[in-house]
Parts: sequence; C-alpha cells; structure tokens
Amino acid sequence: MPERMLPALVAAMAFLAALAIAGAIGTHLLARRWSSGAAALVTVQVPDPGAPSGGGLPRIEAVMARLGTTPGLEDVRRLDEAELRRLLRPWLGGGEMPSLPLPGVVEVRLGSGMHVPGLLARQLEDAAPGVIVEDSAPWSDRLLALATSLQACAGLALLTVTVVAGGVVALATRAGIATRRDAIEIVHGLGASDGYIAGRFARRAGWLALVGAVAGTLLALPLLGGLSHLAAPFAAGRVTTLADATLASAATAADSWAVLESLLPDMLPWPLLAALPVLPLAAGVIGWLTAQGTVRVWLRRLP
Repeated sequence: MPERMLPALVAAMAFLAALAIAGAIGTHLLARRWSSGAAALVTVQVPDPGAPSGGGLPRIEAVMARLGTTPGLEDVRRLDEAELRRLLRPWLGGGEMPSLPLPGVVEVRLGSGMHVPGLLARQLEDAAPGVIVEDSAPWSDRLLALATSLQACAGLALLTVTVVAGGVVALATRAGIATRRDAIEIVHGLGASDGYIAGRFARRAGWLALVGAVAGTLLALPLLGGLSHLAAPFAAGRVTTLADATLASAATAADSWAVLESLLPDMLPWPLLAALPVLPLAAGVIGWLTAQGTVRVWLRRLP
C-alpha cells in the first residue's frame, strides 16, 4: 500500500469517526433533554371538571388540592381552555374549532429523579372518580435504554475505526520499509539507533495521518450540520444553515472565517465542536505510535 494513499485512507477513517462521535453525543443530549423534560411531566385529565366532587368542591379543584399536598411535585399547573384548544387544533383541522366539552387538564412536573407516587392515581380517583393519570416514565426508561445502546454502538464503531486506522498506518509503514530496505540496513549497520530510524518513519506517518484526519473532519462538517439541523426540532435547539449565513457574500477570506466562526456554535452542539478538533490530534498520535512500533519490531529482526 503506497504511502501516498495514507492521507486519503485516514481521511475516510476520520470521516467515519466524526459520524460515530456525533451519534454518541447526539443520543446523549437527546436522552438528557428527554429525561429532564417530557419524562418529568405527568398529565392528569379530569372529565367534567366543573361538576361537584364528593367533598363539595368542583372536581378540578379537588384534584388540584390533592396534588398540592403530594410531596415530590415541583409544579402543578392547570391548562386553560385556550391552551387545550391549541393542542387539539392539529387533530381537528385548521378550521373553526367545534364546541366540545373539554376535560380539565393538569400538568404536573416531578422533581429531579422522582417518579409518580404509587398511591397518587388512587388518591385522585377518590377525589374525583374517572381521573386519568398519564405517566411517561415507562417510555422514558425505554428511550434511555435505546440511547444507551446507540451510544454503545457508536463507541464500538469508533473503536473499530481506530483499529482499522492503526492497521492502515502499519501497512503503509511496512510498504515504506520495503521500498527503503537497503538504505535502512546500511544506516542501521553504520550505527544508527532504532529510535532514530523509527522516529523518522513515525514523524512522517504521524504528519500524514494528521493531514488526512483534518481533511476527513472538514468533509464531515457539512453532513454533521445537516443532521444537526434535522435533529433540531427534537432538541428544541436553534440551528442556522450555511445559506442563512450567506458565506458566499463574504468579501475576503478573513470575513468568511469570521462568519464561519460565529456560525459553528449554531450549527453543531458545543460538545461535538469540542470533540472534533481532537480527531486529527488522535489520528496523528495513532500514526506516530503505530509507525514507531512497526519499525522497531522490524529492526529487531535484522541480523
């Protein structure tokens, strides 16, 4: 395998590694947002909210009073009629909303790490028969398990890419040794140390791997920006596209860099922006270490 192919192959490995890292970070952020957002919400539906309950209070007020005395609840809020109609509009069409008897809906936010008390549904049923308690905790647990499995897959993919990249560097180094075998044997016979010879190969391999990884990482940026834009509605984040930034209208290279520098935080999440620059450095280190080990092993076999 010629050495000139090493940057291109490492670029492909860096491209795949960037995708794997983005997948791991993306699933982690989405899972964290879900666990602190929708998973912490409980919805209580009260049919006939204005009807009297057993204690004489309107059913919705009896439920609110019972929720107000339940420990572990951070916030208890009743949705007004305008909010309910806005939630129902996508299901009933965009025309005039029909006059419907709407239930009372109470949004309950749980404290950190809290779950719905086991007796809450029974207590609310006693206060107002027919109450429906919708808890998203089971779905949250399933989504968190899915996110964990996806992160494990991304980690396995990253490990595989690292091993393959090391193998590519090792093959390229052995190809370089084969083309310079006579010169290496002469220099080694004249007293050159193993560290000196291995260092020459390691510096070149590390540099080529670094250059290839930089190219692969830069090639991955547009795709990662597009994927981040697609995932923005799930993360409720703000993503700005390259077209919105009008990079093409920048007059000079310095202006283009300034626009890109201000754009990147909106394109990609900060953990990913912090991880991507590490890829070329890691590739350079892998290339240097692999070349060092390959050359030293080969030199020890010389007579």
